[in-house]
Amino acid sequence: MNLITIPKKLAGKGDLVVLPRDEYESLKARVVPEVRMTVGEKKALARARKAFKEGKLLSLDAFKQEMGRPRRAGRH
Repeated sequence: MNLITIPKKLAGKGDLVVLPRDEYESLKARVVPEVRMTVGEKKALARARKAFKEGKLLSLDAFKQEMGRPRRAGRH
């Protein structure tokens, strides 16, 4: 038999749930299904990562900042 010690700070908050592994895996599969990428999606992701690394794409935060700025004359 395996013995597990649960810290009081975890056990006292009501945040702790203990499940058998197979039940946990079953629950996880139903709640958050795994979606596998197609070969084309994997290639597109690799191209996007490369373009981002090369500075050809903006991060979402940078895009939001750009969208909040007024347009300057001469920019299209």
